[in-house]
Amino acid sequence: MLLTDTHTHLYYEKDKAKQAAMIERCRQNNINRLFLPNVDAESVAMVYGLHETYPDMCFPMLGLHPCDVKEGWEYELEQIKATYGKHKIYAIGEIGIDLYWDKTTLPIQIQAFKQQIAWAKSLKLPIVIHCRDAFDEVFAVLQEVQGEDLFGIFHCFTGNTEQAQKVISLNFYLGIGGVVTYKNSGLDKVVSQVDLNHIVLETDSPYLTPVPYRGKPNESSYLTYIAQKVAELHQTDLETVAAVTTENSKKVFGI
Repeated sequence: MLLTDTHTHLYYEKDKAKQAAMIERCRQNNINRLFLPNVDAESVAMVYGLHETYPDMCFPMLGLHPCDVKEGWEYELEQIKATYGKHKIYAIGEIGIDLYWDKTTLPIQIQAFKQQIAWAKSLKLPIVIHCRDAFDEVFAVLQEVQGEDLFGIFHCFTGNTEQAQKVISLNFYLGIGGVVTYKNSGLDKVVSQVDLNHIVLETDSPYLTPVPYRGKPNESSYLTYIAQKVAELHQTDLETVAAVTTENSKKVFGI
């Protein structure tokens, strides 16, 4: 069995011993593929560092997180782009729109989003989308730039069934994380109606910790609880969920 965490910020743990222990717990739970999105220029080195330590397990992505799109974002993005080529990257992300924290930056968030989509297309790479309180705004951008060269993952999907079908229609996979284990999230009802062929798994560690560890810091080894919940919702076994979602991740990332 092979499980894939398509979205983890494992590099936030700076204690090398604790980091190594987290990696070991992943291995013990057959989670041997970890995809790492940076969030800003400063975090690129941390992503690359973890990849250098675990090159066969940790795979870098590059992008400017929408919450970090502020005045001077163009320079920040150029700094991130300047690191491209130091290591092979597997996606542009996480990128998108976040209106939970600051609605005033929407115009420049859209600019940054479109610019990074163009970057991904030029590199023939997928995008990994962050969307919080901004589904309509994100979807409007995707419709505007859609095409065979636009694909990827809608990270931390928590929308309804209609939104799920819209995402799928644009050649994106739904990134399903710990929220699916939350009793009143409603995501369980949506996931049960979506074919496994459209789903990838993620933790977004150290955030969005699944039950039974909700309220504590998340880590990639907890992906098993997410996978098990998805298996229950689809009335299948953990091995099937692992096989299908990992294959889906390979289609996205090309590895």
